Amino acid sequence: MKLIAVLFLVFVSCTNSNHQTKNELNIALSSDVSTLDPAVSYDTVSAKVVYQVYESLYQYDYLMRPYQLIPALAQGQPKISEDKLTYTIKIKPNVFYHEHKAFQNTSRAVKSIDFINQIKRLAFKGTRSNGWWLLDGKIKGLNEFRKNAKPDFSNFYSLNITGLSAPDDSTLVIKLTKPYPQLQYALAMSFTTPIPKEIIDFYSNDLTHFAVGTGPFKFVNWEKNLKIKLIKNQNYRLETFPSKGDRHANENKLLVDAKKPMPFIGAINFSIMKEAQTRWLNFRKKKIDIIILTKDHFSLALDNSGKLNEEFKKDNIKLQIAPTLTYWWLAFNMKHPLLGKNLKLRKAMAHAIDIDRYIKDFTNNIALKANSIYPPGVIGYSPSYELPYKYDLDKAKKILADAGYPGGEGLPVFEYDVRGSTTVSRQMGEFIAKELSNIGIKIKVNLNTFPGFLHKAKTGQLEMWQGGWAMDYPDPENTIQLLTTKNHPPGPNASYYSNNKVDVLYQQLFGLNSKKDVLKITQEVQEQVANDIPWVMQYYSRNYILYHGHIHNYRESDIIVNNYKYLRIEAK
Repeated sequence: MKLIAVLFLVFVSCTNSNHQTKNELNIALSSDVSTLDPAVSYDTVSAKVVYQVYESLYQYDYLMRPYQLIPALAQGQPKISEDKLTYTIKIKPNVFYHEHKAFQNTSRAVKSIDFINQIKRLAFKGTRSNGWWLLDGKIKGLNEFRKNAKPDFSNFYSLNITGLSAPDDSTLVIKLTKPYPQLQYALAMSFTTPIPKEIIDFYSNDLTHFAVGTGPFKFVNWEKNLKIKLIKNQNYRLETFPSKGDRHANENKLLVDAKKPMPFIGAINFSIMKEAQTRWLNFRKKKIDIIILTKDHFSLALDNSGKLNEEFKKDNIKLQIAPTLTYWWLAFNMKHPLLGKNLKLRKAMAHAIDIDRYIKDFTNNIALKANSIYPPGVIGYSPSYELPYKYDLDKAKKILADAGYPGGEGLPVFEYDVRGSTTVSRQMGEFIAKELSNIGIKIKVNLNTFPGFLHKAKTGQLEMWQGGWAMDYPDPENTIQLLTTKNHPPGPNASYYSNNKVDVLYQQLFGLNSKKDVLKITQEVQEQVANDIPWVMQYYSRNYILYHGHIHNYRESDIIVNNYKYLRIEAK
């Protein structure tokens, strides 16, 4: 996620029985990709493709936890001035873009100006970037560029930005308006991947359906609603498999391929497979390599203690249990004339929904009930914090009457939009509708395609829905920015929540060095948001993943998205 929408994804081997000898990995996505533009992509489905083609200055160490940033296209860590306002970054030499006719049959190396082009694209209103929030107000002169850049793109390149410069082709200098300790996280996201002028001009700044990056895999084609194909970049820069890892990496023998050049896989075929049952049947037929279990299949794969059934072990199937930084909530549109204005109405709904039952029905009790707007592992989360609402039908009915709508009398039918058109998506919406009907509130459940849902979120067309967030980086700022006024749609604050205190506290985060001070602010934000109830918190995800034994080096993470270059298929 987000609004990064977080959907279940599965990794699928080639449907050809000889896929190991072909060295191809097929990946099934639960929805179609919304865009291939790294300046726009902000959902986990699209990210699974985008992060294989494009690279940024930094990336996360694949085998280390807690998460650590290491260089990708950068030569090393940034040089930061004493006042923490100037970052100087050296770029690796001889890194080339994938072949494209825009380069007129020449090998085009990455230049520092390419990073400036992409940051300009984030700021340029015509791009409609979902990543503008990352740098809004943070780089000197960038907001002025956003204001003065003409819609027809005529002065896009000629307008200079005082806080961005390229002294030479291998040096990028960024000057900030104020300290921004999260900048390096931003430089690890696809939003800040380099884009050359030739590609911007060739596609008239519309990279929705095309991808030309420096990554380990090259884009071949996209058949809408069907499949996307990537192939190995034979000219990929020299990058070797990690030679160090944490305890998990060592205990699970994930260092066998240490220092070997990547990627190992020859091609990736993405296929859209919306139904969990379809994915499950293909996994059992050994046509799918890796599958994230959904509620319907836990009892088939796991015994009563949560361990893998013997039948699966005999088939050389492995189980991996992975904590995530992904979590969910019931969201309200705070601009709605009733939902947004009547706190007691929202509070009545919060007391009317049995979250424990929701978790049991849709996660097989695998998920952890959420008690905070922050997930575990992030500063601000406390296991002892208690939300100011819990399931209590009698209390919900009383609060609804106090809100002016006893038994739901006088209320319109509210619309609840689900995140896809799958059976599970529909069932999730029907569950919420049934719970609220117990206090007299009527709900109409709307099915959507996933891209259609994202469009509604980005354009403010939602009333109620399941909000979800896969954190971009492990920092509380990444949660709080979802709740700031400046990030209203098309930004990630799809709820249109607005509170001046939260906005002020958010800005204060950027000048802090003390963990104690950060904790104080995050706790204040937690208290304010919990009392305002723009969200009714649901659960923190944990993934149970099955994969066939011929897949090597697999380690699940919802932060590390560029993971396919690390995978190896054991040839038969």
